This record gives sequence, structure tokens and C-alpha cells, in this order.
Amino acid sequence: MNNPVPEAVRLRLDALFEALSVIAEGTYVFLCNMRYDYSRWSESAVTTFGLPSEYMFGAGGIWEAHIHPEDRESYRKSIEAIFSGGDNGHDMQYRAQKPNGEYEVCTCRGIVIRDEHGEPEYFGGAIRNHGAQGHMDTLIGLRNQYGFFEDLAGHIAKNRSVRVCMVGLSQFTAINEIYGYLFGNQILQRFGRYLFEAVGNRGHVYHLDGTKFAVISATLEREEIEAGYEKLRAHFRDGFSVDGKHIILDLNAGLLSLDNFATDVRTIYACLNFAYGESKLRRQGDLVRFGSDLGDDSRRQLEELHDIRESITRSFEGFRLFYQPVVDAASGRLTGAESLIRWQSDDYGMVMPDQFVPVLERDSLFPQLGRWILETSLRDAKQVLPLCPDFVINVNLSYTQLEKPDFADMVCSVLKETEYPPDHLCLEITERCRLLDLTLLRNVIVRLQAHGVRFALDDFGTGFASIGIIKAIPFDTIKIDRGFVLRIEEDALERQLVEHFTAIAATFGAKVCVEGIETSQMRDILQHYRVHSFQGYYFGRPMDHASFLRLAREAPAPAPV
Repeated sequence: MNNPVPEAVRLRLDALFEALSVIAEGTYVFLCNMRYDYSRWSESAVTTFGLPSEYMFGAGGIWEAHIHPEDRESYRKSIEAIFSGGDNGHDMQYRAQKPNGEYEVCTCRGIVIRDEHGEPEYFGGAIRNHGAQGHMDTLIGLRNQYGFFEDLAGHIAKNRSVRVCMVGLSQFTAINEIYGYLFGNQILQRFGRYLFEAVGNRGHVYHLDGTKFAVISATLEREEIEAGYEKLRAHFRDGFSVDGKHIILDLNAGLLSLDNFATDVRTIYACLNFAYGESKLRRQGDLVRFGSDLGDDSRRQLEELHDIRESITRSFEGFRLFYQPVVDAASGRLTGAESLIRWQSDDYGMVMPDQFVPVLERDSLFPQLGRWILETSLRDAKQVLPLCPDFVINVNLSYTQLEKPDFADMVCSVLKETEYPPDHLCLEITERCRLLDLTLLRNVIVRLQAHGVRFALDDFGTGFASIGIIKAIPFDTIKIDRGFVLRIEEDALERQLVEHFTAIAATFGAKVCVEGIETSQMRDILQHYRVHSFQGYYFGRPMDHASFLRLAREAPAPAPV
């Protein structure tokens, strides 16, 4: 070191720096002893911008190298004026580069501090990083979702293994409705503070959207996180007092171990959201790990999901639609088809929808895929209509599509663009749509039915698909799940169930389609009930569009009316 700094100078620099740091929260503090050109900078600035150290000689020149070339000249002139005694400080804005090449907009305010003789002794001040400020949740006092994505991307770029946990509050809407949003904000603040203190210096805590929080840790092991979550659940189940009110909270959580770096933050987020959703919907708040976390199958699944997400952004490369025939129950004549999505690549082969749809339907990209499925299905079905004039194409919907405010407009727009007749389209509501408010669901369905679009309830008799839903919503078709007819040839109970299901459908004016028909005996038995259409391997497996067109050309023409 060419310019040794006396110990007394170092100690005084540190004392002044600490004093400035106390009153400059949320900014990067810098302080330079101008006689020695020796500075101390905030550790957060060193980390964010990749500076060599908190203590630096010639910090002005080091910092200048990080400033955008278009902003450097004005910065250099200002520093030169300050160190030559011409200026007493500066207040300026410039762009500063981070190690990943991105620039952050910064505002720097500095002032010259003179000694008892009026000579310049220190130049100090604060730099406000506007990008970092945009990554803070001012209500909770934690980094927000943008900060979460930024930090997660940093771990991926550095190939750093971390555990990522999403934790959220259940039934929080009731608290807001009963006590008001200001009270609800106090609850979120208390929860965020407790989580922050529980994690301590072993990880970073973030406030995501709504009532969800996240933890990223490179040091906490999976077992420690699981034990910590159970402790957290117990604490908030016991309840706590806010403004004299005793509040009890139920939690949900999903966990993912990131040790595969051939992925991106959005894929990680989609997988984490899926695990969190399983905790909330199927596991009564127990912590759910995505896949088997450290297993090879889970790592492969993460890579696969990443490639599938990327395919959506590459004009849906690799996605294919297959069509399974639907036939008239009485005559066996082709009357429709169900559109089924697949994804195919050289690395993974043919990937079935149950391997990616449940995860991707929580992803922000999924509505784009949903529109592509609808548009492609209609264009393909339009070629079948001249061959089968009463042909109806069935397209499955995700609950995330239906909850979009513009969903009905999107369907009408695609129908218009493709010039496809609305009364030859049937949208299938799947079991996962139980997550939607029934009033919202009914409004969407009634609006599209007014345009001629039909709706079917899939998987009737399982989970959400109950009598209550068909009582509330006017479905055109009820589809009986294959699980209720697999043993219908020898099981009298299954025959009784089908009889009851068809009677219920008739009560509400809906037609019945039975799925899973695999033999002529199953067909013959079911023809004795009020069943209108069949679907199953006996009539045809899912096939590509070219094969389906050949099937339609060979199908018997409808009998004249």
C-alpha cells in the first residue's frame, strides 16, 4: 500500500461513517478522507456492484469504471471540481453497472466537510439505488417479489445450492372483511417480522404477492426448514393479540431444493407455487416438497419444465394436439372429439399433460398456451366440419384461464378470427376448477352460452364435480369419469351408480357422455341407460390431426333427417 493511513485517521473515518449510516437508512453511504484519498463504502454497495472492498484508495476512479459511459464525463468533472476545491459537493444522477452487466439508476448526494482551518477534509454522502428501492416492500419492510427473483437468479448464475420455501396465510380474506384492510396489514407486518426473526442470519425473507412470503437459505437443511415450519404453524395456531383481538392463523408451505441450474427463476417459481397449492388444497397446510427434491427424477422434471416453459416463448415449439373421438351412444357415429395437449422433444420424448399442466397452470405463461390450444383446436376442427356437419370439438380449460377477466372476450375473439361456429365448441371444466368462485364461474359460462358455446363438466362423481356444481351451473353435458365404469360388466354397483348419475343429469337438462369405454360389452351395457355419447379406446385412442381427418373421412355419413 503506497499511502499508509495513520490509525487515528482510520478510527475517525470509521466513527464518522457509522454516524452517517445511522441516519442514511436505505442508501449506500460513502465517506472519503480527501487528504489520503482513502474511503469506506457500505457493504451493500460492495456486494451489489462488485467493488473490491469496503475500504478503498482512489474510490472515485474505481466507481467511475462502473458508471455508464454516457454519464461518466459529468461525473468525472464533478469529482475533479470537488477535489480541487472548486465545489462543496454534488447532487447528481447516473447509471451504475452491476456484475451481471445490468445498470441501476442511482442518485448521489455528497458534501465536503472542512476542518477547523476551512480546508477540505472529508467528502461523504449517500447513493440511493432506485432499482433496489423498487425491490423493497415498504409495508412489510422486506424485499419484494422482484427482489426475490433477482436474488434467486443470482444463486442460479453462481451455481449455488439453496433451499427455497414459500409460506402463506390461509383464509386471510375473512380477516380483511371482518376487521378491515388496515388491521389486515398489521397482521401481515407481524407475520413478516416473526418470520424474519425466526430465520435470522441463516437466510433471506421476502414478501411476495398477497399473503405469501418466501425464504431462501444456503445454510438451512431441509429437515431444519421442516422443523422450523412446524414451530411456525404451532405459534400462529395458538394465536396472538393485535389491538386486543385474538387472532389465529393457518399456514401453507411449499419447499424446493435448488441444486440444478439448467433452469430459470420463473420455472422455479411455478414449481414452488405448485407445491404451495398442494399444501393448501390437499394436505391441510402440511409442508409439501416439490418432487423428491434431491432425487434424479426431480432434477430431470425441473429441467423438463424449464424446456416446456421455453417452448411457449418459442412459438409453442414442441407442443402438439391429439384428438380422441367422441361417438353417438346409439349409432356409434362420430360426433366430436376431445382435444388433448402433448409436448415432445428429442431429450424427453412424448410428455403427457399430467406431467406439466398442473404446474404450468399456475404460471403467468399458461394463458398464452391456453389460447394456442383453443385456436389450434378450432382450426383443426374446422377441417372436420365438412365431413361431419354436427361435429363438436371439446377443449379443456384450466381454472387460471377462467379467472382471467378477459377470458370470455378471448374465446369470442378466437372464434371470430378462426370463423368457427360457436355452437360446435364445447369447453370442458376440469376438476381443478373447484378453486374458482361459483358466481364467477357461472357468469363466464352463461355469457359464452349466450353466444352458442357449450360447456361440459368433466370427471363427474370425483372431487369437486358434485351435485352442488351442476345445480348451480347450467352445463350442457356431464362426463362420467372412467373410474365408475371400469368393472361395469361384472359390478352391479357400478351399473346402479351410472343409472343414478344419468338420472341426475337428466334432472338438470344435461346430456351424458361416458369416458373410458374399452370393450363392446361395456358399450352394450351402457346403451341401456340415458347415455348420449361415448369416449374411450374402443372407439379410438388419441391421434394426431392427420389421422383424425382420415378417421372422419371413413366415418359413415349421418342418416338423413
